Amino acid sequence: MHHMTLAEIARGLADKKFSSEELTRTLLARIAQLDPQINSFISLTEDLALAQAKAADARRANGESGALLGAPIAHKDLFCTQGIRTSCGSKMLDNFKAPYDATVVSKLATAGTVTLGKTNMDEFAMGSANESSWYGAVKNPWNLEHVPGGSSGGSAAAVAARLLPAATATDTGGSIRQPAAFTNLTGLKPTYGRVSRWGMIAYASSLDQGGPLARTAEDCAILLQGMAGFDPNDSTSIDEPVPDYSAGLNGSLQGLRIGVPKEYFSAGLDPRIADLIHASIKELEKLGAVIKEISLPNMQHAIPAYYVIAPAEASSNLSRFDGVRFGYRCENPKDLEDLYTRSRGEGFGSEVQRRIMVGAYALSAGYYDAYYLKAQKIRRLVKNDFMNAFNEVDVILGPTTPNPAWKLGAKNSDPVAAYLEDVYTITANLAGLPGLSMPAGFVDGLPVGVQLLAPYFQEGRLLNVAHQYQLNTDWHTRTPTGF
Repeated sequence: MHHMTLAEIARGLADKKFSSEELTRTLLARIAQLDPQINSFISLTEDLALAQAKAADARRANGESGALLGAPIAHKDLFCTQGIRTSCGSKMLDNFKAPYDATVVSKLATAGTVTLGKTNMDEFAMGSANESSWYGAVKNPWNLEHVPGGSSGGSAAAVAARLLPAATATDTGGSIRQPAAFTNLTGLKPTYGRVSRWGMIAYASSLDQGGPLARTAEDCAILLQGMAGFDPNDSTSIDEPVPDYSAGLNGSLQGLRIGVPKEYFSAGLDPRIADLIHASIKELEKLGAVIKEISLPNMQHAIPAYYVIAPAEASSNLSRFDGVRFGYRCENPKDLEDLYTRSRGEGFGSEVQRRIMVGAYALSAGYYDAYYLKAQKIRRLVKNDFMNAFNEVDVILGPTTPNPAWKLGAKNSDPVAAYLEDVYTITANLAGLPGLSMPAGFVDGLPVGVQLLAPYFQEGRLLNVAHQYQLNTDWHTRTPTGF
């Protein structure tokens, strides 16, 4: 049962080949057996899962149906879940049990999903390797000596190891797409505002976006259907109709204009990954797509702009964690300043502290104009590049990452080297565009992803292209040895 996709599970439940309770018990046993190898879960919710599974079976017995009714998933541990620890991978929130459900959690619960647990992540979503978690690093099921990507590495590793069919994740600068590429999954970052951020603990509010991680584009379409939609509780949520993503999967790619930015194929790209990207381009050409070289001239400025804007917003968002109202509090503070200083110093890890300091510096008097304001101007130039490109093409294609997954600890002493791995993904967050990563092959036994970008609210187009590609390739069907 653990090899089934969400779509196959939906068909199996509809045909009464098994019950949601049977499936849930099987996956919980599998997690107990295999997760100690990869450390993909922070919390398991066995009692809740079995109760939700029994409720889903009862709903089906009463004649209800739905692609997500009885489907087991897990939530990245920054989505608030009522009465369940929501830690953000941090000592700061290790004792925090949310008093309410995030909109994503409540929408998926209403659709009938079964929550198996909360997945591991980089602390406060800050990282590209899932090594900054207070609960320990997550390991890549394809090679346990390598990282699974971050910050949604726990969700990615759990799905890749076949511990569950799909999981929620978030993407601030590539944190859905990069782990998807590193673990041979399909991951989708929706348009900013497509999925509610209410109840999703913020890292950088103008960049964060929730989305699905699964093995196929078809499964991402099913999960996104349950997540997407306007939310009056979120002031950045967009009141835009949600199409039937599954219904659009089978459209022809004949005449589809795919742009390939020349800036993507620079000296920083592993030539073996470049070869796989060119092979995927040829595959899409066979399906009728038309390839055109384009330019994104301001891409070179994206990383410095992102690493000013994101830490600036993080320094503001994380100021609420002060040891007073909730979360970690130091022992025996001698005064209020000591309470603040030691609670934050002991509760936050080194990567979070680094970004808070960078962000506070960028926002300080005398440096705001030189750094933060300039970064926001570059952000507009990046967006304009995309708008110009989408006047010529329907989709933009390129590598998801410049290199395959690196070894655990390899970049810990050089944070900037890890930041540079986000070069292809952060532009979509700066511009608010939807982006998808899908499996495209292997380098030294490690998965490689190809990234697709589309205009605003064209998630269906991305899913269509990825689904057609997956109907004609088998990269996404490969399973890591031992799982």
